[in-house]
Amino acid sequence: MARIAQRHGVLAALSAQIVVFCAVGMLVCTPRLSAAGGALSAHTNACGAPQLASKPQPDLSGRERTGIASFYANWFAGRKMADGSRMNPQGNNAASRTLPLGTVAKVTDLATRKSAVVTIEDRGPYVQGRIVDLSPATARQIGITPKAGIAEVRVTPIVVPLPDGRILLARASPSEQLQ
Repeated sequence: MARIAQRHGVLAALSAQIVVFCAVGMLVCTPRLSAAGGALSAHTNACGAPQLASKPQPDLSGRERTGIASFYANWFAGRKMADGSRMNPQGNNAASRTLPLGTVAKVTDLATRKSAVVTIEDRGPYVQGRIVDLSPATARQIGITPKAGIAEVRVTPIVVPLPDGRILLARASPSEQLQ
């Protein structure tokens, strides 16, 4: 009987140590954000992994932006995207952290000058500095090779759905907006 009690005591102590270790690990590896100029900025966490700033606000301006594009890995094929559809590696789908879902945009590779029209159907990329994730077919179409994996692109919104149901036509005057 004493052996059973001793084993139970050892297991309980070991379990308690594991719980404490996990709790400390979660505290140490949580993101640290700082307020700079009234906005949150991104830092790495204590474990060295890059962390993004707080959830970005949707960009409803229709303005053109330049940044780094990447493309979906093959294992995303068939997975649900933020709009509920399945990721089609042969489709014209893309992901943006700031453009509203349903936005139609022209993506141009600045090195090759090739472009493609995509529909924002997902959220991401979640790597700091990247502005759009493209389907593999779209990436190939504009000249992003699997070896490079990324490219500098210009994203020009064409149609931006607004939260109130209206549609913003990029580069259109306010009187040309669809109701």
